[in-house]
Amino acid sequence: MEKSGYAESFRDLLAYQKARELAREVFEVSKRFPKEEMYALTDQIRRSSRSVGAQIAEAWAKRRYEKHFVSKLTDADGEQQETQHWLETAVDCHYLSQAEAQQLLNKCARVGRLLGGMMAKSHLFCGQPNLLRESQPDYFTNDDPPTDYR
Repeated sequence: MEKSGYAESFRDLLAYQKARELAREVFEVSKRFPKEEMYALTDQIRRSSRSVGAQIAEAWAKRRYEKHFVSKLTDADGEQQETQHWLETAVDCHYLSQAEAQQLLNKCARVGRLLGGMMAKSHLFCGQPNLLRESQPDYFTNDDPPTDYR
């Protein structure tokens, strides 16, 4: 991130960085789940945890339109809450200890708070058309535009 404090990319966002960290940790603990959970719990928890960062990246791409930006951040928050559900399910099935799950649940909650802050201050991320707009392309092959449009 540059010194001015502005994000130049979704990768600069703390919420994105923490979401990736969460996804990595969920992946590691889910390696211990039983093989019969491969296409059920293991798949679900990995997908939801990975989707948090993906939704943040999509939100960044849609920040030109504040409502779209907030919508994608809402989706990211939904994915982190789904991850919480699957973590609690893993505890219920005795695949994770309560202490292990609590550490991950705390990380989910942190990502959720970061997303909530971004949604509450979405105007700080959105509506900067001059920063988002590409320069106008040249439509004509010479310096003089055509004068006869027949």
